[in-house]
Amino acid sequence: MKLYSRLQMIKNTIIGVVLGLCLAAAGFAVYSISKKSGSEKPERLPEVSAVQEQEKTAEPEKSAGEPVTADSKRIAALEAKYDSLLSKTMEIANSNASYTQDELQNIAVYEKCNEAVVNITTQEMGYNWFFEPVVQDGGSGSGSIIDKRGYVVTNVHVISKANKINISLANGNTYEGVVVGKDIESDIAVLKFDPPADVALKTIDFGNSENLKVGQKVLAIGNPFALERTITTGIISGLGRPIQESANVIIRNMIQTDAAINPGNSGGPLLDSTGKMIGINTMIISNSGSSAGLGFAVPVSTARRVVSDLIQYGKVRRGKLGIKPVQMTADIANYINTTGQNAGLSKVAISSGIIISEISAGSGAEKAGLVAGPLSVRSRYGFNTVTFNIGGDIITGIDNITVSSYADYMSALESKRPGDTVTVTVYRNGEYKKIKVTLDGSSSSTL
Repeated sequence: MKLYSRLQMIKNTIIGVVLGLCLAAAGFAVYSISKKSGSEKPERLPEVSAVQEQEKTAEPEKSAGEPVTADSKRIAALEAKYDSLLSKTMEIANSNASYTQDELQNIAVYEKCNEAVVNITTQEMGYNWFFEPVVQDGGSGSGSIIDKRGYVVTNVHVISKANKINISLANGNTYEGVVVGKDIESDIAVLKFDPPADVALKTIDFGNSENLKVGQKVLAIGNPFALERTITTGIISGLGRPIQESANVIIRNMIQTDAAINPGNSGGPLLDSTGKMIGINTMIISNSGSSAGLGFAVPVSTARRVVSDLIQYGKVRRGKLGIKPVQMTADIANYINTTGQNAGLSKVAISSGIIISEISAGSGAEKAGLVAGPLSVRSRYGFNTVTFNIGGDIITGIDNITVSSYADYMSALESKRPGDTVTVTVYRNGEYKKIKVTLDGSSSSTL
């Protein structure tokens, strides 16, 4: 049994309709000629070859004894019109016969977006055997042109150690890029290069990541292993994934996809089926270092907010609690429950969260009534000695996010703006309390 795609069925239907109209027109012509001849025996119509190349015109040749009438002219014009339509229909059908609807969609997205994807290579400062500073090749990654003035969005880790950044376009031209701003909390960076005045850059539009569905088709374009502008396809495998990128950074609400993402894809666009960016490809989970079907992208809702701030201010304006945070540990809990008892501290039944060591004067945290620790202690981390206060509030949650570590604390505030009000859950004297706090700006950030 032969299967047909939806596109092929539509094409076959169109061809059938056109052929039917042509046959109907030919039948009408025979009927008209027969009617005009009355009872006389009609002359035999001249045979027309199926492969006849001669072009029909509005002035058909005059048969012997047969006048050229207005009806015959209209019939000839109608036949010529449908012959032309049939020819065009067959041409379209034959040109696309080898592609499915899904393939045509992939081709369209690639042709629309590939020239707006750039290859980013870096050079880093290193040292030779004589400890002399030398410039050496660094890493490579991808980026998307989001503005015709030469703004490119990528990942921070693609350019984090770069001494020099090169941005290569689809036409082979390479330009030096400068960092406009970078945001470690979201792993998003904005670069800028200056194209010649006569170069019209292709750009990728931001889409919408708020209404994504698991199972939705996505496409990724990037430069895996320096193979420029490679496209892969897949689906959205999961949404809202909190992924810890480093010791102090958790990126929340990430998009999980099984579209093949490999080293070099970082910073490239994750696209929907219309060619709009819904995410920035950021990381993979793999034992081998190559694609294992677990790729993650920062959603474009985060990218839109971060990129706007980076271009306008060079940094992201986030709301801060105005405290000095310290990571709570089992060792600190044990110290409070033993030595701290002699200083009048209350016992604690938790060993995680964020200790409020100090509070900035006049901050929203102070006005809301958060309490800093009264007892100053010293702790040694490697060769460093750190002094902080214990015995005050311990933050265990911000809004609906559980805060167990410093990375959780930073992640909970990642999307907050100065002036936003958050509900802070604290552990105080053996009880949990919820306190509403108005966030401060960056100028009154952590001490």
